[in-house]
Amino acid sequence: MAGAPRSLAVLGGSPAFATELPVGQMYFPPWEAYEEAFRALFDREYYTNHGPMAREAEARLAEVLDVEHALCVTNATIGLMMAAKALDLRGRVITPAFTFVATAQALTWAGLEPVFCDVSRTTHQMTPDLVAPLLDDSITAIHPVNLWGGTCGPSALEALARAGGVHLYFDSAQAFGCRTEGRPVGSFGALEVFSFHATKILGTGEGACITTNDGDLAERLRNIRSSYDIRSRVAVPVTTNGRFSEAQAVLCLLSLDEYEGRRRHNISIRDVYRAGLADVPGIDWCEPSGVETSNEQYAVCEVHAEVFAISRNVLLQSLKAEGVNVRRYFYPGVHRVPPYTDGGEAPSLPNTDHLCDTVLQLPLGALVTPRDADRIVELINEIHAGAEAIAHRLRS
Repeated sequence: MAGAPRSLAVLGGSPAFATELPVGQMYFPPWEAYEEAFRALFDREYYTNHGPMAREAEARLAEVLDVEHALCVTNATIGLMMAAKALDLRGRVITPAFTFVATAQALTWAGLEPVFCDVSRTTHQMTPDLVAPLLDDSITAIHPVNLWGGTCGPSALEALARAGGVHLYFDSAQAFGCRTEGRPVGSFGALEVFSFHATKILGTGEGACITTNDGDLAERLRNIRSSYDIRSRVAVPVTTNGRFSEAQAVLCLLSLDEYEGRRRHNISIRDVYRAGLADVPGIDWCEPSGVETSNEQYAVCEVHAEVFAISRNVLLQSLKAEGVNVRRYFYPGVHRVPPYTDGGEAPSLPNTDHLCDTVLQLPLGALVTPRDADRIVELINEIHAGAEAIAHRLRS
């Protein structure tokens, strides 16, 4: 077939990258700082049960996020599970289907029923006009997700929740370090949950924190987290082991020191993608929405097959063959996976379904350079030029 560069790996050529480029952040502290901090940890011989490093990490996070309480926990899924129990929710909770499945699974674990909401096709976020028609007497909470280093406009959702007499709390796993409406993300709604997974800009391997300005709610969360660090014995429906280890806390503190440098590195890569993809037919670059400052944690675009000439999935397959570990976030929508499909037909969420078929996350973070990003842009152009040959090869 004419028009296809012979070098494309999907057509039998050698991959452009001998070592696969990861899609996540994968940042790690400088070795010297890491070694010094962990030697001190081993000298103390204090490894868990809310030790001195965990307490220091919580104090530092509360200061950075300008909140009264930051409670570190094992991971964000545990944090979301704890949040639902601490808020003593019942019945049904409105949440987006365009999210990582743990958002909904935490609700299911807590005995709640997710009511899936569509998102804006432009911003990919939940909006008050999409939430409002779902509010009725069975709804006890609204649970939005702040996506792509952006936000869903928290103050407008706060107003909607107040008017409806329901709780509001945020899955802010992707939003650490973002600022909106003149303040850091972290103090909106009853609480917010952040992720410190290795795929996030502030990484502790695994880990998370829950932020709130409600002292009573913070005490319930501490009691649910474990039997340690209970400052007042408040009644809670259940407890768990959600403790943050001293090793996680050390990585948290070191990562906070490195945060701004990581953000600037991400900007340098995103700038290459943004400029390089601007004129590629059928590729729409997605900017973080609703923020004055983003953590620049994601490089996301939409692939429109009718213009680009091949689908998002074929572009993904072609880039993976080149050693570029792109991801289709999120696929499928949570409303289309078990156990949420067990009750019959999935709810009609046209924007979510559209985004699940078109969104592509590109590599960003510690192991990616601007030069790598430039090569990925070149590959996307080459794949577009070779679309006919690629489609023929995959069909055969």
